[in-house]
Amino acid sequence: YTEGAELVDSVLDVVRKEAEGTDCLQGFQITHSLGGGTGAGMGTLLISKIREEYPDRMMCTYSVVPSPKVSDTVVEPYNATLSVHQLVENSDETFCIDNEALYDICFRTLKLSTPTYGDLNHLVSIVMSGITTCLRFPGQLNSDLRKLAVNMVPFPRLHFFMTGFAPLTARGSQQYRAVTVPELTQQMFDAKNMMAAS
Repeated sequence: YTEGAELVDSVLDVVRKEAEGTDCLQGFQITHSLGGGTGAGMGTLLISKIREEYPDRMMCTYSVVPSPKVSDTVVEPYNATLSVHQLVENSDETFCIDNEALYDICFRTLKLSTPTYGDLNHLVSIVMSGITTCLRFPGQLNSDLRKLAVNMVPFPRLHFFMTGFAPLTARGSQQYRAVTVPELTQQMFDAKNMMAAS
């Protein structure tokens, strides 16, 4: 939060230039981690500054939350605890992802013996792609960030989502297998396919 304060103005200049280049700005999507100082400190500071400058635009975050089983540093719980308050106040939609669940999916479902950060990032990217499909392609429901929030958020402060994804299969395990809609729905709500450990 201290070093980020020195850099946040230059980052906001870049955000401002990008926003000026748009025809109709819906909102912002930010990906960050809550365990380290950059994502938890500067990331949430950036979110609050963007909220000050663009109060009527939607703020959507993809937040990687720390897990006690997969931890790099001692201060991760403190960073996460201090940054959640900023997400409650300044974010409209927060998709929670945790490394423990990502590792579990890589080991159990994808059958990877030694998953890399590239594998974890690939999982996060397909989840983000799935969530934003309704924004990128024409459809009837949830066609923009605001409609997505209207349909998903019951109360303004209850905007933290635990995402599930299906189908998740190991490479080469079930090629060309037809999956029915009930099977896909079952997989999507299965705890093994959730991006946040329960």
